[in-house]
Amino acid sequence: MPQANIAKQYIMSILTTQQLSIGYSKKGKTTIVQSELDLQLIGGELVCLIGPNGSGKSTLVRSLCGLQNPLSGNVFIEGQDVSKISTAERALLIALVLTDKVEIENTTVEDVVAFGRHPYSNWWGNTSDEDVIRVKDAIEMVHLKKHQFKLLNELSDGEHQRVMIAKALAQDTPIILLDEPTAHLDLPNRVEIMMLLHRLAHDTGKAILMSTHELDLALQAADRIWLMNDDQKGVITGIPEDLVFNGSFNRTFESKSYFFNASNGNFSFNYPLTKKVWVTGDKTRLYWTLRALARAGFKVVQDAEISIEMTNSNWKIQDEVFYTIEELLAKLTRL
Repeated sequence: MPQANIAKQYIMSILTTQQLSIGYSKKGKTTIVQSELDLQLIGGELVCLIGPNGSGKSTLVRSLCGLQNPLSGNVFIEGQDVSKISTAERALLIALVLTDKVEIENTTVEDVVAFGRHPYSNWWGNTSDEDVIRVKDAIEMVHLKKHQFKLLNELSDGEHQRVMIAKALAQDTPIILLDEPTAHLDLPNRVEIMMLLHRLAHDTGKAILMSTHELDLALQAADRIWLMNDDQKGVITGIPEDLVFNGSFNRTFESKSYFFNASNGNFSFNYPLTKKVWVTGDKTRLYWTLRALARAGFKVVQDAEISIEMTNSNWKIQDEVFYTIEELLAKLTRL
């Protein structure tokens, strides 16, 4: 693809919403989850949708792809109103990867990825040379070429999720939506999937939106965050670092038990800090030392009677030297 076309894709709003209200109806009663949302997905970006449980992340994903009717407002994809196009037409615009693990017996990786070409197949389901190329490319993009003839049930959870992403890639839509794709994975696989999605958005120019609880990983991998509140206050959008600086994460996840630590991008416990200590010295050890001290109930204040000096290999209290945090905490406890 010419570089000029790639640059153009990167600034295109492929999906937009206008005054979108989402929710559900049960026994004649309508519950609004979020209302009046004006959002946009841009080609070439990985967007992470984050918010507390019950804030409506899955409802929004389902509404964007037409699986669930919005209560009001509109979703437009490349200028087309999603509610006014057929299921077959939507399949050419949006690929969806859901949380639930798909189990298909006696089916290979290649077979599952080939299902993504269904919107392009004829009445008899015959595959074309184009289909074969798209399936092959999708498998290679997620680094599963050596597993393409393996049965789906022979794969690890991380490999299984890569197959589902490859299927979405083979569908060759401008938008890929994923509902908590890392929910059942261990940390290494969560990191791998996040980095994979980031790379795919940038390499293909597709708009990729994933809902996730992995705030720490999203802050590193996402080009943009959609931060959803659980009290119908809407969705805050922006570059991850801007949302850190303006306090959006602390306001969204406000709690007496923990707080969002803007210095490291993680949530920290609100320990009862009843003791005082002062810390100086080597900054490479500072984060972990402060974390251990907080867990032990120590607040760092400059006028404390006890002063700890850190070097790149130990900690000192007056003339006594400690080579592990455990030794340091034991001394502080005795003091």
